[in-house]
Amino acid sequence: MHFQHASEIWRDFPELVPGVMSMAGVTADVHVDDRLANYGEIAAKRLATCSEGELPEIQAWRRAFSAMGLKPTRYRCASESLLRRFRKEGALPRLHPLIDLCNAMSLAYAIPVAVFDVSRISSCVEVRYAAGDETYVTFSGETEHPPPGEVVFADAEAMAHARRWTNRQSGHSAVRGTTSDVLIVAEALHDTARADVEALVAALAGEARDLWPVSPEPAVLTASSPRYNF
Repeated sequence: MHFQHASEIWRDFPELVPGVMSMAGVTADVHVDDRLANYGEIAAKRLATCSEGELPEIQAWRRAFSAMGLKPTRYRCASESLLRRFRKEGALPRLHPLIDLCNAMSLAYAIPVAVFDVSRISSCVEVRYAAGDETYVTFSGETEHPPPGEVVFADAEAMAHARRWTNRQSGHSAVRGTTSDVLIVAEALHDTARADVEALVAALAGEARDLWPVSPEPAVLTASSPRYNF
């Protein structure tokens, strides 16, 4: 299996920095409370001096959404949505230890982090412009078909695992209590994206090794080396 961004995405968004890793052996029976609190504290300190929309990480995604023809205050990247909820409610709902950890790190770094159940993916995941024949399944089980030109995470069977790039993941490949093998993708577009994404995936890999018997192999992709095999 492999993950990559299409050449057209690199062409249109040359500032893109994706961090990727896969893990086998994740379980839902670990405790992450202390780790979540640490990352939440980092996010709270950043939000104490400005709103999430003023963060450079979020501003970069807003510009990208505008470039895609999307209204950025209607369709927000995942990290902005998490920060917005965290600012209003002071906490995020608990879903699964790995998802909770990735959400907390997304808060701290203000970078979208997507997690996919590998068993629900066919052969590959490519971030590309939709052809119009892709199928997307919502968390409530409804089926949607992204319009041609929308940026999606698509597999070999044209299943869309995320819509509007970093806006919304699919319920089809969402992590469940029985999930064991996962693919994690963090993407950023701001000026210090490379250093920040490298730090994020390294920190996440370290946290994962402490929590589970896993051997994550994080990588930061580039236009000249865009493919991650897992």
